Amino acid sequence: MAGKAPIAIIGPGNLGSALAVALKRAGYMIEIVISRPKPSSLKRARALAREVGADLTRDLRVSNARVVWFCVPDSQIAKVSSQMARNLPSSKGLIALHSSGALTSDELRDLRRKGAQAASVHPLMTFVVGSRPPLSGVPFAVEGDDGAVRMARQIVNDLRAHSYRIRKSDKAAYHAWGTFASPLLTSLLVTAERVAALARIPKDKAKERIIPIALQTIANYAQSENSKAFSGPIIRGDVATVRQHLAVLRRMSPARDVYLALARSALEDLPAKNKSTMRRMLRSAGA
Repeated sequence: MAGKAPIAIIGPGNLGSALAVALKRAGYMIEIVISRPKPSSLKRARALAREVGADLTRDLRVSNARVVWFCVPDSQIAKVSSQMARNLPSSKGLIALHSSGALTSDELRDLRRKGAQAASVHPLMTFVVGSRPPLSGVPFAVEGDDGAVRMARQIVNDLRAHSYRIRKSDKAAYHAWGTFASPLLTSLLVTAERVAALARIPKDKAKERIIPIALQTIANYAQSENSKAFSGPIIRGDVATVRQHLAVLRRMSPARDVYLALARSALEDLPAKNKSTMRRMLRSAGA
């Protein structure tokens, strides 16, 4: 661990836990895990601290850690970092990082005023309960003070991931992009499960049966040009079939709205026959 900065993790949630374990495996010392006093948070923090060989505290003091990584909800970053700044006579030499996709390094302004270097360091990855995805190969968008960015990029490199600079003004659009890639994709799959009910397919079977085609679609998208990954009635220009879909989906109007929005988007971005006829039909169906 020679030359690698000791790190404090604030927040033992899904992201904080995955990050702490990955950092430990990459040779970093996790100095402390800082948790809220809530019993459920303390229980997670205690288990994480044992796993990575760190001390556990509820006190927003960073001991010997040179890097403080805020893994708290977006709405709490400024508040918690401000509380930490009040507890420190000086933050000179400290690197303060947070991993919000939407918010900038300015959330850490109070620590910055005390002398810390600050950056936002966001991994384009999904973190859910019970899952610790590997960070190797994951892209991290980094923005902030030069010293903090240098440290962040070194850490990301040590995680065998890769980093790139992003402008503050692009963070909201960047996060919207990521939201399409994961949470809204999950929402689409759940909508598909609900549509299966219209075909009298039981809910448990719907998920089981959709997985092969969903995985193959992702594989096609990863391995081919977008145009070659697209299939179905829209690329064929099959207006009659799309009209049938919309008719049956009247029994499930939220799913019908999703279908209409995605079909219109497909006509903008992907190849299709009979585009003008399809557009007119979709406009009429959405009226």
